[in-house]
Amino acid sequence: MEESVNFVKGYGKIDPTDEVFTAVPRESPTPKRRTTVAVIVTLLLFAVIIGAILTTGVIHTRHTKPSESNSQSSKSSQSIKAVCAVTQHPDSCFTDVSTIDSGNFIDPEMIFNLTLQLAITELVNISSLPKTLISQTTDLRSGSALRDCVSLFDDAVSQLSQSIETMSGGVKNEALLTKEKVADLNTWISAAMTDQQTCVDGLEEMRSTAVDEVKLKIQKSSDYMSNSLAILDNLEKILAEFGLHLH
Repeated sequence: MEESVNFVKGYGKIDPTDEVFTAVPRESPTPKRRTTVAVIVTLLLFAVIIGAILTTGVIHTRHTKPSESNSQSSKSSQSIKAVCAVTQHPDSCFTDVSTIDSGNFIDPEMIFNLTLQLAITELVNISSLPKTLISQTTDLRSGSALRDCVSLFDDAVSQLSQSIETMSGGVKNEALLTKEKVADLNTWISAAMTDQQTCVDGLEEMRSTAVDEVKLKIQKSSDYMSNSLAILDNLEKILAEFGLHLH
C-alpha cells in the first residue's frame, strides 16, 4: 500500500471553490422535506457536479501531452486502488469509481466524493420502486409496508443530498473534508443505509412478496454507501499514506 501511494506525497489539494454550492446546516432532514422536489433538486445538483468533474478532465486533457496524460491516469488508478483497499469489496469499488473518474483524480477526498456520487445516483434510480410495487399489489399488509418504504426512500435520498452538498461547499483553501464534516457525513450516510434496511425489515414483518425484489434492487446502493462509510472510517489512515492529514 505504502509504495502505491508514495508518488502523491506533496501534491496540491484540489481547490474546493471550483464547486458552486455551499454547505448546509448539519441538522438532519425532517419528514416534511421528503418530497418529490428534493429528488429533483438532487438530480440537478448531481448533474452540475458531474459536469464540473468532466469539465475539469477536458481542460486538463487539452493541456497535457499524451505521455503525461498516461502517467496521470496511471497515478489516478493507483490512488483509487489505495483508497478502495479499505472497503469490503475493493475490486468492485475500484471498477465502479473508475467508470466515472476522469483519469485526473489522485486526491483521496475527491475519490471518496466519487463513491458518494455513485451511491446517490443509484439511490435516486430506485427511489420510485416502492410506488411501482404499490401499484402492482392487492395485499393490504404489503401495501402498508411499501407506503412506509416510500417515505424511507425519500428520506434516504435527502440524507445523501445533504452529504453531496457538504462535499461541494466550502471556502477558498478550505479542505473538502474536516473532522466536523466527517462526523456529519457518517451520520447522514448511516441514516440512509438504515432507511433502506428499515424498509426491508417492514416488508419481512408483513411477509410481503415484494421483499426479495426490494432486497435485490437496493443491494448496489447499499454497497456504494458501505464503500463511502469504510473510506470515512479509515480516512485519517488513508490521508497519512498520501502524506496528508485531516484538519
